[in-house]
Amino acid sequence: MPSATTPFSVESDAAAVTRRGALAALVGGGVALHALSAAHAQPAMPPLRPLSGPKEVTLDLGGWDDSKGEFVLPKLPYDAKALEPHIDAQTMELHHGRHHNNYVTNANRALRMLADIREGGDAGLVRHWARELSFNLGGHINHSLFWKMLAPAGKGGGGKPEGALATAIDRDFGSYEKFVAHFKANAVQVESNGWGWLLLEPMSRKLMIVQMSSQQDRWLTGAVPILGIDVWEHAYYLKYQNKRSDYVDACMNIINWEFCGKLFDSALRTD
Repeated sequence: MPSATTPFSVESDAAAVTRRGALAALVGGGVALHALSAAHAQPAMPPLRPLSGPKEVTLDLGGWDDSKGEFVLPKLPYDAKALEPHIDAQTMELHHGRHHNNYVTNANRALRMLADIREGGDAGLVRHWARELSFNLGGHINHSLFWKMLAPAGKGGGGKPEGALATAIDRDFGSYEKFVAHFKANAVQVESNGWGWLLLEPMSRKLMIVQMSSQQDRWLTGAVPILGIDVWEHAYYLKYQNKRSDYVDACMNIINWEFCGKLFDSALRTD
C-alpha cells in the first residue's frame, strides 16, 4: 500500500505488477519494520528464476473507475455467505459494504481536498489530508486484495500453494508447515488492529512475513503483497468475539492459493 490514480490493475508485465504491488508500501511511506525475517532457508535448493513466456496474467482488483476518475468499491468475487462456516455472511456484508466502502469514500474525499489545496487552499492542511489518504487508500487496497485472496472451501479455497510460490515458501521458510506456523503466529500477535502479510521483499527477492499496524504502518517500501489476513476486530468479532487465533485458523481453510500464486508469478516476470 504514490500515485493515487493508478493502483488497481495488477498487470502481467513486471513493471506494472511491481508498481501496483508496491503501492501499498508507498502510500503509507512506512519504512519502519516489524518484520520477522524468513528463516530456515535451504541452501541446496536452486534459486528461483524469473518467469518468462505468455503474459496472460490479469489480476484486476476492480477498485478504480477510469471514467469517473475515482476509487470505487469492487464487488465481492463470491456471495457473502460463500465463505461459511469460516466467515459468516453478516460479517462479510458489514466488512465489505460498510468498512471497505468507508475507506473508498474517505480516500476519494482526501484526494479532492488535496486538489483544492493545490488550487489555493490552506497548505497547512496537507499533513492531515495526506494522512487521511494514506490510511484510507491503504484500507481500500488491502481489502481489494483480501477478497481475492479468499475463496470458498473446495471451490478454490484451501489446500496448499503450488508452482513457484510453493518452491519459494520451502526455500525461505524450510517447509510449508513451518511457514503456516510462522504466518499464523504473526497474524495473531498483531498489536491492536492491523494485518499479517506474506510479501516478496524487493532487495533480497525473498519471501518475508511481516505485520502491518492500522492499514498502512510498518510496511516495507517496494514490497509485493502475496497473502494477507485482516485482523482488525471488524473482520471477525461477530463470530469469533476475541478469539483471533480461531479466526486466523479458519482463514487458512479458505486461502485462494491460485490467486496468491499469480501475484507471486507476476512479480517474478521479466518480460
